[in-house]
Amino acid sequence: MAKCEVCGKAIQIGNNVSHSNKKTKKIWRPNVKKIKVLENSRPVRKYVCTRCIRSGKVLKAI
Repeated sequence: MAKCEVCGKAIQIGNNVSHSNKKTKKIWRPNVKKIKVLENSRPVRKYVCTRCIRSGKVLKAI
């Protein structure tokens, strides 16, 4: 569930940096929703990030 099936947006890994400059691992997860998408005029359930839904890259099925 960690990856958008439209744009490929996935988990990003980096460091949390404290005021004392200590570094600990941090994970940023994309805001992915499971929605019905029209694909070849048929509804299919896919994991899609909210940016793809909002920008109109997918057509939601009702």
